[in-house]
Amino acid sequence: MSPADRPHKSDKDIDGGWAKRAARKQEARRDAASGKPERDSDAFTGSRGAQRKPDSPRKPFRSDREATGYRSQGDRRFEGKTTRGTDKPGGKSAGGRAGRESGYGAARSDEGRTGFGRAGRSAQAPGKSGAGRDRSWDDRSAGRSGGDASGRRSDSGSGSSGRRRADDAVGRQAERGGRAAAERSPGGQRAGTAKSAGADKDRGSAGKRSRRAGNVDPVREVALEVLRAVRERDAYANLVLPGLLRDRHLSGRDAALATELAYGACRTTGLLDAVIAHGAGRSVEEIDGPLLDILRLGTYQLLRTRIGAHAAVDTSVALARAEFGAGKSGFVNAVLRRAGEKPVEEWVETLAPADPVGRLAFEYAHPVWIAQAFADALGARANELRDLLAADDERPVVHLVARPGEITAEELALVTGGEEGRWSPYAVYLEGGDPGRLEPVREGMAAVQDEGSQLVALSLTRAPLEGPDGGRWLDLCAGPGGKAALLGALAAIDRFQVDAVEPAEHRAELVRKATHDLPVRVHVVDGRDSGLEPGYDRILVDAPCTGLGALRRRPEARWRRSPADVRDLVVLQRELLTAAWDLLRPGGVVLYSTCSPHLAETVSIVADHVRRTGAVELDTRDLLPGVTDLGDGKAAQLWPHRHGTDAMFMAALRKPI
Repeated sequence: MSPADRPHKSDKDIDGGWAKRAARKQEARRDAASGKPERDSDAFTGSRGAQRKPDSPRKPFRSDREATGYRSQGDRRFEGKTTRGTDKPGGKSAGGRAGRESGYGAARSDEGRTGFGRAGRSAQAPGKSGAGRDRSWDDRSAGRSGGDASGRRSDSGSGSSGRRRADDAVGRQAERGGRAAAERSPGGQRAGTAKSAGADKDRGSAGKRSRRAGNVDPVREVALEVLRAVRERDAYANLVLPGLLRDRHLSGRDAALATELAYGACRTTGLLDAVIAHGAGRSVEEIDGPLLDILRLGTYQLLRTRIGAHAAVDTSVALARAEFGAGKSGFVNAVLRRAGEKPVEEWVETLAPADPVGRLAFEYAHPVWIAQAFADALGARANELRDLLAADDERPVVHLVARPGEITAEELALVTGGEEGRWSPYAVYLEGGDPGRLEPVREGMAAVQDEGSQLVALSLTRAPLEGPDGGRWLDLCAGPGGKAALLGALAAIDRFQVDAVEPAEHRAELVRKATHDLPVRVHVVDGRDSGLEPGYDRILVDAPCTGLGALRRRPEARWRRSPADVRDLVVLQRELLTAAWDLLRPGGVVLYSTCSPHLAETVSIVADHVRRTGAVELDTRDLLPGVTDLGDGKAAQLWPHRHGTDAMFMAALRKPI
């Protein structure tokens, strides 16, 4: 879609005026760096009209140097760079392993995402954005590092045929890799076959043995190890994969293909298992786990990519032979040849449930209960379920957030080669590449954050209060720190203060790193009993939830959740909202949000709270000017297929005076 065809943001101050005040702050800094005297127009005024002194000069970024001619020896590293950012990545992600879990033991909307700041906070390396990336190509950077060969959906079709993920170039490369792997294994035997008898006892060393033997494709081997880590250790694919890519020195098209195969097989496990069970004549529970991983990897290549059947089967057989010997490799060969007898469309016709929701869930690789929850949340527009599931089955575009007061979205887009976002004044979209390599991210001027999460934080700052804003803000569920960082950057412009609560120490440390140079105080306490002094003007309750709205960023997550998780989390969500209400001053606002559209976690929680407390429910849609199709009620619901964001829910509640 061309920029002219895309929806535009409203001309209003859609961020409550913070962008204008941040621009004046930047201008004052540029003048200070160039030695210009302060002008009356450069003094900036807070939202309440209070005169404030400009901040001390900082080292200008590219936009500042263009305006001032500033050019020091230390700053010359910025010069002559490509817009994509080709520096070596700096440091590990702030999300890290901690993005895997909430301090309350549940998924978070920005798991694995990185916040602002300098020290140790480069964006997620290929893999995670989080909660988090979470964590992240934000779920896709690794695969996109090799360019469009990462396997984005085909433009040549729609429906199932349009979901074949690897393009022709990747298919040809993979087939060459398959032939090479077969050639490295003359006669179908691997060197050191005698060791295969002990493979079941020591599968952890199987990868090392096979690499020494040199008879398996290293790309498939990496993908297989990801699948095994997910199955055996409940690992997160987008945390495991980046390290494997580095350890095996895979880059470019090889890294793209490994990412596509690993993430794709995790995402489509339900569909793959049904086809495997049909071909094997037994349930997948009766198949040895490591063997099942190989079958899933091979079946995914056959049904969801353009990789040739010969390469898909032969490389999978080579993996089985390297680990188990000839006997089980014959079983893999037989099952995969049966799987390859039909295209995925025919398998859907053969194996999908008869009911409409079940059929769509099978076709787009979702558990039926999740598809039904989505249909319920769509309500009268349940006919959009196919579009929603299809969007949820895609890998998302990487979203960056520009740090208010440091760099604008326009500047960030120019520097990174990205495109300004549709809805948030701080959002930038990246088509590919590793965001951790980008200079603004490494310097803490930008971070990886879904645009929907940005809108949640912005909605809190835009909500109308009764009485003045005293500048006391609270993020009651702050880990790993993405929203707290954006709130802190906005608060810094008006010299406000943010308190951030996170019960888990390791996640609290992520919040500290994300906000270390911002007016944010981190409290390692349980939000349900924080001991904080009541009287906050604005409180964000980004509650731990099932994370059903961010499944596209976490390939395996859909198969780990169950309806029982909803029941457990609803209790926690209600308790956190009640605790926030007790800390809120009369006339103040609580913004309740989840990265789940499940009705039990969203409108039911809000309706119950309004009934019990007499809270005034504001029209949250008014806090998102320019954003369309937010739903019919007062709450706002974002959707991947409508807005290109995670399925974020938000509701603003004001405490009566």
